[in-house]
Amino acid sequence: MAATKGLVFVMLLIAFAMLLMESGQMIITTQVDNPLPQEIDCGKACDARCRLSSRQKICKRACGTCCARCQCVPPGTSGNYDVCPCYANMTTHGGRHKCP
Repeated sequence: MAATKGLVFVMLLIAFAMLLMESGQMIITTQVDNPLPQEIDCGKACDARCRLSSRQKICKRACGTCCARCQCVPPGTSGNYDVCPCYANMTTHGGRHKCP
């Protein structure tokens, strides 16, 4: 009887160890499949975004702040906010759009 209980205990221990090994492999696979997002060059992106602005210094300063927080800048010189929702939803204390 004691030998049977010991055998059952060892079998459960082996099954638990196999389960832990499989979950560890799944975590490693998930980390490899989801690389960290690439950081963009905010200076170049904001230069392109603000190149037609009449107040380039202010535009680049606001764009740089938004880019640093959101890590994205919509393409083109205006609009295209659907590409970067974080950039589009950022507002000033007065409730106006912060990002050019």
